[in-house]
Amino acid sequence: MTRNLLNSRIYAVTAMLGMAALASGCNKKDQPQAVAPPVVVTVVQPLAKPVQKPVSSTVKLAPPPSGNQFDFSNKKDPFKPFIVAKSVASATPADLKKALRDGLPIHSFDVSQFKLIGIVTGVKENQAMVVDPNGKGYVLKVGMSIGKNDGRITMISTRGVDVLEQFKDDNGRVRKENIRITLPRKQ
Repeated sequence: MTRNLLNSRIYAVTAMLGMAALASGCNKKDQPQAVAPPVVVTVVQPLAKPVQKPVSSTVKLAPPPSGNQFDFSNKKDPFKPFIVAKSVASATPADLKKALRDGLPIHSFDVSQFKLIGIVTGVKENQAMVVDPNGKGYVLKVGMSIGKNDGRITMISTRGVDVLEQFKDDNGRVRKENIRITLPRKQ
């Protein structure tokens, strides 16, 4: 029993010494301060400024240009448009509409060259999607124009798209032609 008492006292003393060592080692005030390295300052002598030669009274300087100092006569005007618009006053509204239509890619192909790939029904109005020979798709509605001959879309149904083309033939008579673009058959 004395041996157990002796062992417990040894454990208690070592535990107290360990706690005292930990408590004294954790104090930040006791840590040694880091010493900063000495700062070396070097003094640099400024270089002497170069001496400017005096202007001789015999040398004539060119007079400054009068008015504008810069000559932009050979430069392009950055605000001038690239495309010059023709006079609109002499053009009729029909000519203006035709010029606008001719600029669109949907008016650069014949109606027969378009492929119908889909029809959407049941919405407010029927719509159809066609693809031109270049692979660009267009959504069509009734009343839109399509093709080189200013064809008007008259009807879109589940069977296909009806287009009415009006053009002048060789004799000068106005001809009307109905063209139907249909969906391709499934194979």
